[in-house]
Amino acid sequence: MDQVRAMRVFTRVIDEGSLAGAARALDLAPAVVTRLIADLEEHLGARLLNRTTRRLSLTDVGESYLERCRRILMDIEEAEALASAAVTEPRGNLRVLMPPAIAVHQLARHMAGFHARYPHVTLELAVPGPVSALDESFDLTVISTRAELQGDFIARRLARTEVILCASPEYLNRHGRPQHPSELKQHALMLPPVHEMSRGVTFERCGADGEPQESYFTIPSRPVMATASTDTKYACALHGLGVAGLPSFVAGDALMEHALERVLPQWRLYSFTLWAAMPSRKFMPARTRVFLDFLLEVFGGKDEDPWLAAAGCPTWRPAATGAAEAAGAVTDADAAVETVPGAK
Repeated sequence: MDQVRAMRVFTRVIDEGSLAGAARALDLAPAVVTRLIADLEEHLGARLLNRTTRRLSLTDVGESYLERCRRILMDIEEAEALASAAVTEPRGNLRVLMPPAIAVHQLARHMAGFHARYPHVTLELAVPGPVSALDESFDLTVISTRAELQGDFIARRLARTEVILCASPEYLNRHGRPQHPSELKQHALMLPPVHEMSRGVTFERCGADGEPQESYFTIPSRPVMATASTDTKYACALHGLGVAGLPSFVAGDALMEHALERVLPQWRLYSFTLWAAMPSRKFMPARTRVFLDFLLEVFGGKDEDPWLAAAGCPTWRPAATGAAEAAGAVTDADAAVETVPGAK
């Protein structure tokens, strides 16, 4: 027996003054109303109504039960209203996980604008380190990865970020500007931890159509500094320590302000894709939805690097937009939330 449904029918019978009236108000057959009242009385082990051919009246137990039913049904309606508001009105606590470099160099500058739009949303931000997979304990996870995403969750592409070599103009004026990756052996390099570089790295020089024209493989020599901290490499590059490999979203502003200069701009290293990922849920809270929309607005939501384009130093410019889209670029038409490749 659906006890809540039976309670709703019971209170409506009293409000309408008859079983037939309740049946009409609820668009139910009279026999269904009669059966639900009988099932409720059997469940409770007590008679709730005195029935005669002319009228209905509450028993003493029925009067007490009716009062409690009204309170319970009111609480249920309030709970449903709160849940509905959470889906339709942006408010409440939003838990987000993302890499620290994205939080510092990208999200921070836009948070005042987000708060102005949605003052009732509190962002609880976790930035423990690199993030390459969804964490279901968070409402939304920003993932940075070179690999294909796999899993039963929802994700939207935010942007692509290319890892590029940068140095300060002062450093390059003193030590020269390399024209080929082989010349990096003569420079002070800031790299990821040494064990990550032991597999070597491949440089590719691309033409106007984006196709590789030349490749060069090297195992970097002992660097002047090795660290997994992107911000440490960034700060040291700004202060003239040497050449650092940095994501474009970190170096973009410094490139525009000429505090950093791109090294070997015709050569490509590798790219990461930034994703906004969420657990597969039937109902997405409004606070999650508006934050996702905000991220897509800020980052662009396409398979391209907006930071190198803004700084005027992309590795290459595709010959035609159509060719890029045919290769799988996400366009403005991709408005719906897309399921991760391989996900259900």
